[in-house]
Amino acid sequence: MDVEQIRLDPDPYEPFRLSQGFRVGELLLVSGQAAIDEHGTIVGAGDFDAQAEQTFRNLARVLEAGGSSLADVVKVTIFLTDMANFPKIVELRGRWFTPPYPADTIVEVGSLALPELEIEIEAIAVVRDA
Repeated sequence: MDVEQIRLDPDPYEPFRLSQGFRVGELLLVSGQAAIDEHGTIVGAGDFDAQAEQTFRNLARVLEAGGSSLADVVKVTIFLTDMANFPKIVELRGRWFTPPYPADTIVEVGSLALPELEIEIEAIAVVRDA
């Protein structure tokens, strides 16, 4: 089975020594995406809505780079630093995903990789051109 690393240019996660994701056969496994722009700058410190918007845009960007899309996501795990934002996540899922909605796990964590981050999303998707 072929395994192909998903690369972005520029890749804001390169300094952290991790891959954006891997295409494994007909599946795309995407690393957790957060509110970090293409140049490695945190977007929306202290503003959950701005962070969520950037996080979903980043997820879409990696999926596209791997030959997939948000419509092809079958599983997401969403990490929140405050579960009080859960109602916003329900709304965001309705805006960024389409039925049938992906399988989903949402967990509250004490912190993410950088202290300013409030949301991170990892995903598994099918590849359109497979």
